[in-house]
Amino acid sequence: MAVTRDQMFAVLNAQRAAFTAELPVSAAVRKDRLKRAIALLVDHGDAFCKAMSEDFGHRSHEQSMMTDITTSIRVLKATIKQVDQWMKPEKRKAEFPLGLLGAKAAVEFQPKGVIGIISPWNFPVQLTMGPLTGAFAAGNRVMVKSSEYTPTVAELFETVGPQYFSEEEAAFFSGGPEVGQAFAALPFDHILFTGATGVGKHILHAAADNLTPVTLELGGKSPTILGRSANIEAATQRIALGKMLNAGQICLAPDYLMVPKEQENEIVAGLQKSVSVMYPTLLDNPDYTSVINARHRDRLNSYLDDAREKGGEIVEVNPSNEDFSASNGNKMPLYLVRNPTDDMKVMQEEIFGPVLPIKTYERVEEAIAYVNAHDRPLGLYYFGEDDGEKRAVLDRTISGGVTVNDVIFHVSMEDLPFGGVGPSGMGSYHGLDGFKTFSHAKSVFHQPKINVSKLAGLMPPYGKTTKSSIARDFKA
Repeated sequence: MAVTRDQMFAVLNAQRAAFTAELPVSAAVRKDRLKRAIALLVDHGDAFCKAMSEDFGHRSHEQSMMTDITTSIRVLKATIKQVDQWMKPEKRKAEFPLGLLGAKAAVEFQPKGVIGIISPWNFPVQLTMGPLTGAFAAGNRVMVKSSEYTPTVAELFETVGPQYFSEEEAAFFSGGPEVGQAFAALPFDHILFTGATGVGKHILHAAADNLTPVTLELGGKSPTILGRSANIEAATQRIALGKMLNAGQICLAPDYLMVPKEQENEIVAGLQKSVSVMYPTLLDNPDYTSVINARHRDRLNSYLDDAREKGGEIVEVNPSNEDFSASNGNKMPLYLVRNPTDDMKVMQEEIFGPVLPIKTYERVEEAIAYVNAHDRPLGLYYFGEDDGEKRAVLDRTISGGVTVNDVIFHVSMEDLPFGGVGPSGMGSYHGLDGFKTFSHAKSVFHQPKINVSKLAGLMPPYGKTTKSSIARDFKA
């Protein structure tokens, strides 16, 4: 039986009461929770990898271990080392002459309370544990709603979570869209949602009724621009790796390429070669992950059909010429779409799978203009050794983040904020930025003993001192 709104609301109230009673939340308590999160992953990492593979139909065990388990452990360990430093108040300048008279100004970071985390299916462990890390580091309690597309992972969280955390510290919930809607409508102190832009709009609407602050980690069409100075062999290898990882089911996966017209054939050949080296076979290759379900496989095939009908050239990258139609699974080879046009679905929708359109340009300014004419993406990638051209791409495009001479990697730099802009997201987290996202930055001002208001002419009756203070602010 699905969890009800009243049951989740009761957990929220219990967490908030426990949180309030605990204030202030010490560094030792925060570190203890982070250490228990590490223990959960160490003890059950293999089980989570198996659960992800079951939910996907097949997901590479090694990939899951790297992208979801060990990455989360590494971030948790790094956070434990930095919590004490992050918690220190930030000294700020007291206005002249107050600072000289003993006034003090600072920002103190307080936990917000109960954080609601709505995690997606594509990296269901890492995109649960990452936000949880930031929330715990900031001293909060957490409630997690897992994706209905990964029910085995969700059930495992519900089973093992209570072995490491009381329900007043961390609670895990599963269920379909109706549970997700009820969860998003709870009066949390902050919500972090990772998922599709369309769903993100609904989350924002639900949160608005409670004036709940929201961080939205969405997606979009992340462009990859290859300059003429790019090393094509290295670039195509790295693009193929990023696009084939998790079968392209990554919010930051390269969504389309923009390449010099005269280099298109060489780039297509480079992608084909790189895929064949990494994945000489696909169907029974344990390293290659499946598309999550038949619905998403059919969606991707409909994009390809639409592109064919509108004049696109479809290049199937299938190194061993395997018969995917005879398979009862949802694996797909990589499909390159040449000559894509803006009326094609592959150029309108976030692809989220092993399909990669390739557009050409004569001048790099055309590529920049194309990016700027569309929604601001979560990620942007530039390959090339021309510093002037690189600077032009960085300065004249706006995206959530950028990786130069590779794809996706900026998300793995924990000291960089991760987030989108506009339709690709709102707010950011990771590292110190995550700590601040889940904290309330409280201004604290200590007034000196001297009567500053009288000294500055702020206290009636107003007179000569008041006029002098006003005049002083008009001076150059």
